[in-house]
Amino acid sequence: MIRLRRSATVAALTLTAVATAVLGVAGPASAHVTINPAEGTQGGYGRFAFRVPNESDTASTVKVEVNLPENAPVGSVSTMPVAGWTVAVEKRKVDPPIEVHGSQLTEAVSKLTFTAAPNGGVKPGEFQEFPVSMGPLPQVDTMVFKVLQTYSDGNVSRWIEEPTPGAEEPESPAPVLKLAAAAPASPGASAPAAAAADDDDDDAGSGAATALGVAGLVAGLGGLALGGLAFARTRREPAAKS
Repeated sequence: MIRLRRSATVAALTLTAVATAVLGVAGPASAHVTINPAEGTQGGYGRFAFRVPNESDTASTVKVEVNLPENAPVGSVSTMPVAGWTVAVEKRKVDPPIEVHGSQLTEAVSKLTFTAAPNGGVKPGEFQEFPVSMGPLPQVDTMVFKVLQTYSDGNVSRWIEEPTPGAEEPESPAPVLKLAAAAPASPGASAPAAAAADDDDDDAGSGAATALGVAGLVAGLGGLALGGLAFARTRREPAAKS
């Protein structure tokens, strides 16, 4: 009986060790700051959220700094209030200016700093989202947002590594927003309007032809009536004597 218990204990410890080795690597190592959704459309607007998980077992995340890419400025950036957090917005000069709804903007948001209230923040085992509205999105394939995550114990996680095509994901990847080109306007979009115009022209033409036909019919009936009256008069008048 003792030998069976020892065997069961060894088997349980072995399974625990294997599970820890697998899940331990896939857990905290894969948790990093991301942007959701991770795709947008060039020239469009979108609501995105920077999702920040806490990777510490003892400290809280108390500050999140989001740096917008310098090579892809955005004309309009607005934040949504997050309970227990304040946000500071930094801007920079841009040249050439950014055109937004016909206006030329010479400044663009360069950095968003979210700071937790005292004794607040993202606790261990939790995550927080910071919603942002942006647009019009630049004419680039990707936007890379470098993020600094500060903990209450002073440690800082630097999510600033840019991805390399064809390579594995870096250890501390920066959030990446992929932008697709806007779909071109379909040339057939004006076809219904043109067809409707043609139909209107056909209707107008057929209406005019109908009106002319009715007028002709009335004129013909009038001619027949006059001819009938003239014939009746000639029959009533006596023939002239020689």
